[in-house]
Amino acid sequence: MRDIDIRAALHREIIPPFVAETFSVVIDELGICQGDARIDIAVINGSLHGFEIKSERDSLERLPGQVDQYSRVFDTVTLAISASHIEKAKDMVPAWWGLIRVEGSKKKVNLSYEKHCQRNSDIDAYALAQLLWREEALQILTENGIDGGLRSKPRKQMWSKLSEALPLSELSRAVRKTLKFRKGWRSAEQHK
Repeated sequence: MRDIDIRAALHREIIPPFVAETFSVVIDELGICQGDARIDIAVINGSLHGFEIKSERDSLERLPGQVDQYSRVFDTVTLAISASHIEKAKDMVPAWWGLIRVEGSKKKVNLSYEKHCQRNSDIDAYALAQLLWREEALQILTENGIDGGLRSKPRKQMWSKLSEALPLSELSRAVRKTLKFRKGWRSAEQHK
């Protein structure tokens, strides 16, 4: 069974409850931390949910780095992982991460929750701000009256100002709203 088979099963069986009650956007291969990492599926609604896939063909070599990067940005993360890797992965992910056991074949992928995710209490405001394009960051700065002296500055300075000046809850809300209504990027699904 390949990543693409697991991804299709997640879209079919796991993602729908996450997007059932509010306007949501689902993004395949969302880059975070300026492209240092790319999560397999992101669901953006009242939270940022991340889903990482590890098939039986995958190695877990990159997982520690992915854990670090994803844990800086996402409110919740669920690892959908082949049964052959699950025991090793349990020791590699934080307690708040969810785990979905993946078994079966290419024709029939079986997904079962090993553990549901909990809320991340340690989001990095600067890493969250990095999800914004320059003009989006400037717009949020302007809306909050904190754009003084920043209009011609590089986006890194804008991200710093956002992460320092806005409470994390406000920044998170602004980032999610911006991502949900962003024009010109690919999203797997939009749900209203």
